[in-house]
Formats: sequence, structure tokens, C-alpha cells
Amino acid sequence: MIGEEGDNLGVVAIADALAAAAEAGLDLVEISPNSTPPVCKILDFGKYKFEAQKKASEARKNQKIVEIKEVKLRPNIDTNDYTVKMKSMLRFFEDGDKVKVTLRFRGREMAHQDLGFKLLQQVKEETVGVAKVESEPRLEGRQMVMLLAPR
Repeated sequence: MIGEEGDNLGVVAIADALAAAAEAGLDLVEISPNSTPPVCKILDFGKYKFEAQKKASEARKNQKIVEIKEVKLRPNIDTNDYTVKMKSMLRFFEDGDKVKVTLRFRGREMAHQDLGFKLLQQVKEETVGVAKVESEPRLEGRQMVMLLAPR
């Protein structure tokens, strides 16, 4: 049993522990039920629950939800359009988001899948410092998809 000031009172009978808690006007709370012997503490249970709830909400507030942002490209993309897409990708990585690069083929472009693969390899090489490849480029129907995650 642990007292109200945090001092260790040793192994105490349950009846004595309950009496000590009642005498202090506080509750007897089981802190660690799985240990041998179980650890109990004399404290205000309402305050204990409030602090635990506050700690949990603080942890929720600090966690980052990773989103998947999508950048769509075409095999015959112009250099300026490509640099704009790369800048937005780098901004997404700075924010801690994953980026799904989608390369869509239309019509006869399907015959030149090697150009699309080269473009995705170029994206991979340019983002090697800030991102790691989570899934390699793969063909899904008429589009090639690659997933990048921030380092």
C-alpha cells in the first residue's frame, strides 16, 4: 500500500487499508492489480480519473495523423509542370504526409510504359533525401502507382 503523500506503507491487510483510506477521507485505489502483492494507493479517485483523462487528451492532441496526398502526373509532362509537382511533394513531406504518385496513361501512351517508369524513377531519385519508397512503381490498369513516405 502507498500512502496519500506517496510513502510506501508496505503490505497491509485489506480491512486496515480501507480503514486508513476512510480515516483520511479519501479512496483506496488499486493501481497495479497484476503485481504480487497488488499495489493500492490512498488518493482522491475523482481527481485521479480527471488527471488520467487530461493526460490522455494531451496525448491525443500531440499525435500527428498521417494523411496520404496524391500527386497525379502524365508521361509527357513538361519540365515546369514537373517542378511545380515536385515542390508540392516536398511540401507534403515536410508536413509529415505520405505521397501517392499516380501516373495516368491515355490511349496510345500505354505502348510507352517505359517512359512512365523512367519518370517515376526520376521522382524517386529526386526525393531520395527526404522520402523513402514504401511501394515500388506498379501498373494498375491504365495507371502506374508509387507510394512515398517521409524519412
